[in-house]
Amino acid sequence: MTDSIGLAVIGAGYWGPNLVRNAMATPAVDVRYLCDLDEARARQVLGRYSTITATSSYDRVLDDPDVQAVAIATPAASHFALAMAALDAGKHVLVEKPLTSCLADAEKLVQAAEDRGLVLMCDHTYCYTSAVREMRRLVHDGGIGDIQFVDSVRINLGLVQPDVDVLWDLAPHDLSILDFLLPEEVSVVGVAAQGADPLGHGMACVGYLTLRLSTGAIAHVHVNWLSPIKIRTMVIGGSHRTVVWDDMNPSQRLAVYDRGVDREVARDLDPDDRQQIRVSYRTGEMVAPALPEQEALRAMMTEFGDAILQGRQAATDGRAGLRVMRILEAAEHSLEHEGTFVAMEAV
Repeated sequence: MTDSIGLAVIGAGYWGPNLVRNAMATPAVDVRYLCDLDEARARQVLGRYSTITATSSYDRVLDDPDVQAVAIATPAASHFALAMAALDAGKHVLVEKPLTSCLADAEKLVQAAEDRGLVLMCDHTYCYTSAVREMRRLVHDGGIGDIQFVDSVRINLGLVQPDVDVLWDLAPHDLSILDFLLPEEVSVVGVAAQGADPLGHGMACVGYLTLRLSTGAIAHVHVNWLSPIKIRTMVIGGSHRTVVWDDMNPSQRLAVYDRGVDREVARDLDPDDRQQIRVSYRTGEMVAPALPEQEALRAMMTEFGDAILQGRQAATDGRAGLRVMRILEAAEHSLEHEGTFVAMEAV
């Protein structure tokens, strides 16, 4: 294996140019093509990147032995066909979320990649931010103790989507972060969803998700297209500490609080007190960790290249994308049945 990966970016719309720019700055990746049905648009995007070939032929990309991987940034309805063709051609694949437009196709992609020994990675960009990486470290190193609850809020004014509800539009961000943060032995075992359509839009514009975790804890996700203010927060309550992420506060995106509630175990109480619940309130300090400045998309592209070169699965692999899609499908089923809990199977 060489020390860099020949890459083709598929799609020159909104996200494709961002992938090209960050891939060009990633040592593990050598961008060779930008492929789009509108070749003129691809040429315009490339501008000064004269070493990259603009093309409208996906077959040309797949037939080039110097291309070991493709990054797909096209509408979700096209993901399955493009990604499967790339896997069939022996190429590693990075796919913009969602992995596909339906769960059955996502399952086929994951299985195809595993059968061929290829990297299939989902573009869960938030997982590569400094704040989310630090939260993952705190959770996995035991710094906050056992997770007791998660509260996530992602609300703003618009953009109201014509083809998907607010859960499918906004919740994938929070769900991908939660999937990234949870320890391997903790999983989502049940999903309930509530939604409202005050606009008469024909689909939910305000949504609430409740996720039951295998430990007995719950996670809650609130998404909303109608809020006049923009809020991006996540609170992870642990038995030792609580982490608060505020993505709208660049001066202090992350805060770790040594504050909470402790409960005395009954056997440690006097016999006369054992029928009572004893709690004590912990009021320790707050620490705001210093976070390195880095572009999340560049860190994600580095992870894609490194996973291929090292022969391992990426941190946000196809199964991570599949787990997010399973939760969203369960949420959709719950909405159709008046918010009832839907059981989840491990992926």
